[in-house]
Amino acid sequence: MENFEALEKKINLKFKNLDLYKNAFIHRSYLNEHKNVKEHNERIEFLWDAVLELAVTDFLYKKFPKFNEWKLTNFRSSLVKKETLAQTARGLWLWDFLKLSKGENETWWRNKDYILANTFEAFLGAIYLDLWYKSAEKFVIENVVTKLDNIVEQQTFIDSKTKIQWYVQSVFKFTPKYETITESWFDHDKHYVIWIYSAWCLMWVWEWKSKQMAQQMAAKKACDLLWV
Repeated sequence: MENFEALEKKINLKFKNLDLYKNAFIHRSYLNEHKNVKEHNERIEFLWDAVLELAVTDFLYKKFPKFNEWKLTNFRSSLVKKETLAQTARGLWLWDFLKLSKGENETWWRNKDYILANTFEAFLGAIYLDLWYKSAEKFVIENVVTKLDNIVEQQTFIDSKTKIQWYVQSVFKFTPKYETITESWFDHDKHYVIWIYSAWCLMWVWEWKSKQMAQQMAAKKACDLLWV
């Protein structure tokens, strides 16, 4: 049940245009069963990239004046990646507001992190449109950037593809390769099956809606397998 007042208190912001936030929580599947609803959250989600990256980039640049571009870029990538955004969405209980079709609701656990991350992105877009950049920046710093200490401690700013490449090259003297095995579904709902291999030795296979994310998840599972 929607309780925007509780959400306002949680993030310490006062919403002006509730319609923006309601729209941010409408998944495209919801329109199939509710013909009176004309718009889903993908258009408003379009804004998140510029807002989130600018807020995070500005914070990191000022906080770490001695760090080089490579390290700052890796910190930023870890903060804005889908897993981090999905984790933040869970912490804010954003799924309580999410509107899905019945079919998607029954099977959404398959793509839960992907949907939650996209919902967070649309929600940030709504904050930007409703309250402008400074409020969106405040929200990002208080809810996303706060995860930086944990990222640095666990060295998760080094992504899985980089980790597995370093390890395989140093131990086995090969470079891991990624190959798309199948590409299925419709243009608006692609699924990719990616395998990662080294010297024709299969390391892991993973399926995801995003080709890049499928590669990252295959690399992560390969890291777990090799205790990297």
